[in-house]
Amino acid sequence: MSGPSNVHDDPLAGRQQLVDYIAAGEKPAAQWRIGTEHEKFGFRLDDLRPPTWDGERGIGALLRGLTRFGWEPIEEHGKLIALAREGASVTLEPAGQLELSGAQLENVHETCCEVTCHLQEVHTVADELGLGFLGMGFQPKWRRQDMPWMPKGRYRIMREYMPKVGALGLDMMTRTCTVQVNLDFSSEADMVKKFRVALALQPVATALFADSPFTEGQPNGFQSYRSHIWTDTDADRTGMLDFVFEDGFGYERYVDYLLDVPMYFSYRKGEYIDLSGKSFRKFLDGNLPEMPGAKASLRDWADHMTTAFPEVRLKKFLEMRGADGGPWNRLCALPAFWVGLLYDQTALDAAWDLVKDFTREQRHALRDGVPRDALGLKFRGGSVRDLAREALAISAQGLQRRARRNAHGADERIFLDILTQIVEANQTPAQRKLELFHGPWRGDIDRVFSEFAY
Repeated sequence: MSGPSNVHDDPLAGRQQLVDYIAAGEKPAAQWRIGTEHEKFGFRLDDLRPPTWDGERGIGALLRGLTRFGWEPIEEHGKLIALAREGASVTLEPAGQLELSGAQLENVHETCCEVTCHLQEVHTVADELGLGFLGMGFQPKWRRQDMPWMPKGRYRIMREYMPKVGALGLDMMTRTCTVQVNLDFSSEADMVKKFRVALALQPVATALFADSPFTEGQPNGFQSYRSHIWTDTDADRTGMLDFVFEDGFGYERYVDYLLDVPMYFSYRKGEYIDLSGKSFRKFLDGNLPEMPGAKASLRDWADHMTTAFPEVRLKKFLEMRGADGGPWNRLCALPAFWVGLLYDQTALDAAWDLVKDFTREQRHALRDGVPRDALGLKFRGGSVRDLAREALAISAQGLQRRARRNAHGADERIFLDILTQIVEANQTPAQRKLELFHGPWRGDIDRVFSEFAY
């Protein structure tokens, strides 16, 4: 699920072609796959600063070093910006956060093997360069102006546009990391049900994975500051998408939403053309003054779909986008959590029963309150911790029924153990780090780099 397929540069015939593009993602359950992506912060071991792209110890050098493991280089204007191998890719976020976009795999055991292999490869090369990597939701030490920028054309356009539409968009680009999972659907009705369950429960994932309590070396008052940042990034392309819960929601309604999301760019002949704030509807009709006579292509549409950032995103699959980045065990836990909920019909039905009577106001209260209070947020006479416990139980039952076992006979429930521990201890990863910061670390944020690096 690492990139759009069967895209081309022919002009689009009209809106129906956009609907058909999404609908083409439908797969029978036997062909459902799991695509997991995660980002992590690089840092130099000697001074903890984020590495630039260039230089002997830069991110470019790290990518070059990874090619020894069979990764194929991908360049932009002669600069190495990504790698590809067997359906997976390694890419760069705006400030050099290193992302693995995993291959489409059959079960979470394979996902965890993929993550483990990737981290071992990165560790091998990073050690030679004097670099380390940290999994958290927000850069704990460095200021926005301390963060480097990677040589990618689309990031230059976004960098100039973000301050026009929100106060924290540049922080989103340069100082956040996430883990997400991409999952399939069999039909429009299946997509709708999964989308609704995933949106309603996304704040639960945010709470369980909350791991961004520091800004520039000090507690910031949040448990998932990364999640909070999305509330002041760009209202045109973020949020809880209330229309997903309205009668009649389907592919067409999502296409109409995307058509109203302002554009960032068009990629033509190896160049990014700045179309920030422009209308894709006009582009579809060939009426953009910036590109006289040019009409949008399917490639433009596939690119445009990646520039909307709601809590759950629909492409040819559904992306779960609510979790902070983290250590190895939570990179395996996130796909397990959502696969258990969404890939077993009985579990999906139970999850829908859990959330179907949430009001719009309650869904927004969850989304808005969880970044600060996480599991402790009060909700419907209980707390998000209670909701998380119920969701985990449903997920575990779904994974048990899937019965995908490893060589030792264990099914995918083993990857939920860390989340169960978080709920039972009633302590999020953010709260654990805050406890260390105020205790043994004595306020020294540098300790996070040594104690929580991969």
